[in-house]
Amino acid sequence: MLNNDDKKVMTNHNIRLTASEMGFLWTQYENDSMAICVLKYFANKCEDEEILPIIKTALNFSEEHVQTISDIFTNEKIPVPVGFTDEDVHINAPKLFTDTFMLYYIQNMAMVGMSGAGIGIGVTTREDINKFFQEILIQSKELHDMARKTSLSKGTYVRPPYITASDKVQFVSKQRFLFDFLGKSKRPLTAIEITHLYINIQTNALGKAMMIGFAQVCKGEDVKQFFMEGKNLATKHMKKFSTLLEDSDLPAPMSWDSHVLDSTVTPFSDKLMMYHTTGMIATGIGNYGMAAGTCERLDLSAIYTRLSAEIALFAEDGANIVIKHGWLEEPPQADDRQALVNQPK
Repeated sequence: MLNNDDKKVMTNHNIRLTASEMGFLWTQYENDSMAICVLKYFANKCEDEEILPIIKTALNFSEEHVQTISDIFTNEKIPVPVGFTDEDVHINAPKLFTDTFMLYYIQNMAMVGMSGAGIGIGVTTREDINKFFQEILIQSKELHDMARKTSLSKGTYVRPPYITASDKVQFVSKQRFLFDFLGKSKRPLTAIEITHLYINIQTNALGKAMMIGFAQVCKGEDVKQFFMEGKNLATKHMKKFSTLLEDSDLPAPMSWDSHVLDSTVTPFSDKLMMYHTTGMIATGIGNYGMAAGTCERLDLSAIYTRLSAEIALFAEDGANIVIKHGWLEEPPQADDRQALVNQPK
């Protein structure tokens, strides 16, 4: 939360927001207004006394962010986004996910928050806006720490695989280190390659579980079909990544399917569930891109590139649905100079 000095800076400046600042604030508002709805529902359903305080802390952070951004936009005479409201959540709906899943959800969203805030810090110039994203980064780290430590204490934390450390430094001497994937025997995965496979299995497992739950409770038939397609796509990608780990005699993380309960009463609007899913798709494409850029075995880069194209086509289907239903709120855009020129004088 910004202190009084930071708020004073906001109201006593003449520096306009840059496109980057406006865009990141707008996106943060949309994400946090959605998170408020999800976390209110989780807080009303969570029974675990260790997990509930973490949910309430996350909810408090999101409410602070929304208020701060509303103040900034109001001072700048920029329309405050609609985002998501109490109309998009039904906190008294039956429980859809287990408490353990709620804890993992917050841990994963905190990772996304740290990544987004880190970029926000790098592209913002004005002091108050930069401090705001610094605070989000600190809060996201705090949430991740809380969720990680609680998960470890409960024995539910899924660790990445272990490998044996080499007893000496070695250098690559042959190009087969990059191209050794055509024969039956492939070179072992590097630690970084293992890490990205693990992360992408975990994020697909989260997405798959959420889309199973969303498909159970959504109202629109087109929305339901979209979630089922997403579930099948996540399953396919998890199997591919798990096989790559298993081929190197490494364990693959578990699925979260069993943490989806049998309720068919919707806690969220179809609009919110679609936005949440498209957000996860965007995160997935970013993760695949980073993995493709850092993997040194070229067959892995090719796999990530191909699977990214599949996700992009899936994302297009989602965009068509939200546009059809009038759910897609336009982000800040550059001036349409041609339209201004053509306006009647």
